[in-house]
Amino acid sequence: MIQENEPEATRRTAGPDESNRASRGWWDDNADDYQREHGGFLGDSRFVWGPEGLTEAEARLLGPPDTLPGRTVLEIGAGAAQCSRWLAAQGALPVALDLSHRQLQHALRLGATGGEPFELVEADAAALPFADGTFDLACSAYGALPFTADPVAVLCEVHRVLRPGGRFVFSVTHPVRWAFPDEPGPGGLTAVSSYFDRTPYVEQDTAGRAVYVEHHRTLGDRVRDVVAAGFRLTDLVEPEWPARNEQEWGGWSPLRGRLLPGTAIFVCDRGGG
Repeated sequence: MIQENEPEATRRTAGPDESNRASRGWWDDNADDYQREHGGFLGDSRFVWGPEGLTEAEARLLGPPDTLPGRTVLEIGAGAAQCSRWLAAQGALPVALDLSHRQLQHALRLGATGGEPFELVEADAAALPFADGTFDLACSAYGALPFTADPVAVLCEVHRVLRPGGRFVFSVTHPVRWAFPDEPGPGGLTAVSSYFDRTPYVEQDTAGRAVYVEHHRTLGDRVRDVVAAGFRLTDLVEPEWPARNEQEWGGWSPLRGRLLPGTAIFVCDRGGG
């Protein structure tokens, strides 16, 4: 039974405006709990690609560490900007962008403890407030793309603000997970819905207003979105669950992670033209 004022979970359509309003509101309302629950795993200045714990220091998807100093990097859906803080420590020049004002307040809180300063920007990833060719690199660890109804619009904006030869790397929930319940235990190992059902997951209030929206794209959809925006997909990384990680994170867990992929990381290069 749904308790009074508890959001109702459903699958229904949700357009860009409704999705954006829901995302801004949800992250503003839940940023404190999110950082309290996951801050220890994310660290103050680590670049973690997903719940498996794969770090950029290990993966080097943005390039070898000795190529980062002096390079401009846009982090999209930055949250508390832990990834940008790591990049700044490597000598890069990051800008951390997020839709949520409260998440960026956590970025200010972490920044007050020290480290290299960098710019924080509150903006929509589908309307980036930067000139063409501003950045050398862009990255997003579970930011923006899972929550937007128009991923191509976001990808096109990223393509626009990257310089020729630039790279965008982003991680999202692995699409195969949408066929399985969001359950870390044995119940999460049995498919209960169609992988091909693109209907968004929506949590809505008693008036039917969306308070949380997440959009499903198949693996093929994601590849086509990347290509439609003008990028060349150069790698698709599916991190395996490491033995060192015994932590559960929502539907992610050692049990599921050693049997099913949980994260997909897309490495996208912008042409020289």
